[in-house]
Amino acid sequence: MEFEIKGKNKKLLKTLYTELLKPRLIEEKMLILLRQGKISKWFSGIGQEAISIGSVLALEKDEFILPMHRNLGVFTGRGVEYGQLFSQFQGKETGFTKGRDRSFHFGSKKHNIVGMISHLGPQLSIADGISLAHKINKDKKVSLVFSGDGGASQGEFHEALNVAAVWHLPVIFMIENNGYGLSTPSAEQFKFKSFVDKGPGYGIDAESIDGNNVIEVYETIKKWAQSLKKNPRPVIIEANTFRMRGHEEASGTKYVPKKLMDHWAKKDPIANFEKALLDHGIIDENFISATRIKINEDINKGLESVYATPAISSDEIRETEDLFSEYQFKSLSPKTKKKEEKRLVDAIREGLYQSMEKFPDLILMGQDIADYGGVFKVTEGFLQKFGKERVRNTPLCESAIIGIGLGLSIMGKKSMIEMQFADFVTCGFNQIINNLAKIHYRWSQNADVVIRMPTGAGVGAGPFHSQSNEAWFFHTPGLKIVYPSTPYYAKGLMISAIEDPNPYLFFEHKYLYRSINEEIPIDYYNIEVGKGRIAKEGNEISIITYGMGVHWALQIADEYEEGFIEVVDMYSLLPWDKELLMKSVSKTGKVLILHEDTLTGGIGAEWSAWISEHCFEKLDAPVIRVASLDTPVPFAANLEQNFLPKARLKGKLAELIAY
Repeated sequence: MEFEIKGKNKKLLKTLYTELLKPRLIEEKMLILLRQGKISKWFSGIGQEAISIGSVLALEKDEFILPMHRNLGVFTGRGVEYGQLFSQFQGKETGFTKGRDRSFHFGSKKHNIVGMISHLGPQLSIADGISLAHKINKDKKVSLVFSGDGGASQGEFHEALNVAAVWHLPVIFMIENNGYGLSTPSAEQFKFKSFVDKGPGYGIDAESIDGNNVIEVYETIKKWAQSLKKNPRPVIIEANTFRMRGHEEASGTKYVPKKLMDHWAKKDPIANFEKALLDHGIIDENFISATRIKINEDINKGLESVYATPAISSDEIRETEDLFSEYQFKSLSPKTKKKEEKRLVDAIREGLYQSMEKFPDLILMGQDIADYGGVFKVTEGFLQKFGKERVRNTPLCESAIIGIGLGLSIMGKKSMIEMQFADFVTCGFNQIINNLAKIHYRWSQNADVVIRMPTGAGVGAGPFHSQSNEAWFFHTPGLKIVYPSTPYYAKGLMISAIEDPNPYLFFEHKYLYRSINEEIPIDYYNIEVGKGRIAKEGNEISIITYGMGVHWALQIADEYEEGFIEVVDMYSLLPWDKELLMKSVSKTGKVLILHEDTLTGGIGAEWSAWISEHCFEKLDAPVIRVASLDTPVPFAANLEQNFLPKARLKGKLAELIAY
């Protein structure tokens, strides 16, 4: 290997060498601890240290870097305290995730690091979001995000690069090309010879470098960071390197040809750099010895502090409380008594509009939401009022946009993301379930993101534009879900969801958008999430429902004598109002649970189970559920009406009355 040493700053060269040694010596120690059973797993970066160190030292300390498994040097290079780092590896209370996650699956705002999740690709879009915030703030900063060559096969890679290119985001996409995705060689991962070939397809620059040459990595990243600050845009950097140990220690390296291992062993980034510095008189054996001794002393001190820390103990209350960022709801009533008649769609629009006025850091993103105003015209006129920076049309990439929303949240901004139809959220499922929902529980980073979900059937839209998919998310701890049935609650809940710094799924029934009207306050007001309401008082039967079901229930209640049927609107699905449910069931003794979603595994099943467990002695009949058929939503009108529960509601209600 050739290093350009002549004329370089001697202090910088010594720093690069010292920082290279830190992750190598820590790894050597961790491999011993792994064999001793003191850590459970290890992903080795031996042979790849130059990429992490060259990158982290080339960036400013307040610029975000998003590492992966083999980037221990990013953490040491940012000065992460060894005791806390080793506590993380051993699952101690003092680790970054309080024992809730392992290895490098964490972030640290203090060090401007956002760690990965096991799905490999989602951090790429988060980097987009961080850089978008920089661009909006005019910070003249970049973000750098790592991907392996294997992880670059994921769709998130394409989505993140595409959005970064279209939006001119200052992101450095660092691809560590080590030749293998676990045991799968590059020839079975992609057809091209170099990731540089990707650049032209996205209309962006790309460069391939020797990932084992720390000087080359450092100078390349330094060069591009300065360029991107002057002219914001993304760049691909391919760092060619090799992983000298298994994907993780248990997998080994038997699948790698010995000739290849021997070739790369000769290109060890530390041994070669050390020799070059010795040859040029930059360091001597005494410097090497002293540096190693000092690093090992620091490692041992860090380990001693961890060994002195007791094993973690479980606390059920703390575990559940840490799901969400702390937030205290403060009720805000309208300043005046003035009201106007609004449709549901208008109420949602007004809540969003007034939130945009109140929160200047609120960013709206979605397909066709800017000039066009969205397919349902919820954001019509917003572009003219709030500008292109805050009202952003997006490419067709649900996953990347949700990841960008999380990146904005890391930077202290709020975001609203419109799914054109709730059905399309499947394309962003991973970001919601594994990033938004889990990030605060894992390392105390909130996800200040509201995802709007136009949902529901009854409009002849067929199986891909009509699904009720709220139950998918109801099962996921760390999310909040609301589903208003009236304009008044739609506006107030929209405002509340945006005020709350936690992730929301906000369901809006498409059929109700323009079919119901109500006088609502023109001023800003909010409604407490976690509560429900009695939509109609009654004494004999409780119909527990939400969304479109509220209107079906009210219609059938009108067919009976006044005060016979009580309609309970559970507009907050997660968290939900157990006290209200208990009160209504205790009063009537008979319960019918109604929802538009399919029967099996619907939210009504959880309510039914809860009522059976906690209100059994109050019941005068079995709990009855009425829901849509367990099929996809059909297109033809007669089929769709048969699919929906409304046609079966009266018969089921008669059964309950007769019991």
